[in-house]
Amino acid sequence: MRVLLVEDHAKLAMTLATGLRRQGMAVDVAFDGDDALEHAISTGYDVVILDRDLPGVHGDDVCRTLVAGGNASRILMLTAARTVADRVEGFGLGADDYLPKPFAFAELVARVQALGRRPPLALPPTLTHGDLSVDTSRRTATRAGRPLALRPKEFAVLERLLAAQGRVVSSTELLEGVWDEAADPFTKTVTMTISRLRAKLGDPPVIQTVPQGGYRI
Repeated sequence: MRVLLVEDHAKLAMTLATGLRRQGMAVDVAFDGDDALEHAISTGYDVVILDRDLPGVHGDDVCRTLVAGGNASRILMLTAARTVADRVEGFGLGADDYLPKPFAFAELVARVQALGRRPPLALPPTLTHGDLSVDTSRRTATRAGRPLALRPKEFAVLERLLAAQGRVVSSTELLEGVWDEAADPFTKTVTMTISRLRAKLGDPPVIQTVPQGGYRI
């Protein structure tokens, strides 16, 4: 899952980003409204975590702009305001969910994961192919009933491939969807991750390489 975190308090932003990455998410960070719009318009994020009180373009206006432009990202708004009226106003802007500060990190993770399972990603609770099964909510994978010890990126790649339902997924699509903007597009990161994943999945092979195309299950 690729996430844009928009938070002007740098220390909090980096702490949250680190925690979300440990949950297997690819996280980019923006510190003001202008940067948030630039990121969100140019990159396909599954979820945008949007602080409401931002310098530059206000968080409310960021939300309005993304919704009005038909941006497919799900928006989780964060705010220090805790009244019902504030929450109602936030939903009125087009936000998909609303979380008042301070919040428990575990709740943030749960809400982001829930939003990521909504359309357009629309991942069912379980993805399967033959004897291969992935539980998208518990973040577990098994083959022939055998638990697979997958690293977060390996799990995310497998999840993307299974969700594609046989469609070829390019290396670029995997890089943009599983890694964040710090990833070097000229490295063999995707190839190496696919190689490790194949070894862990075992035989018979389920991941096919499509020359000049990418990968598919």
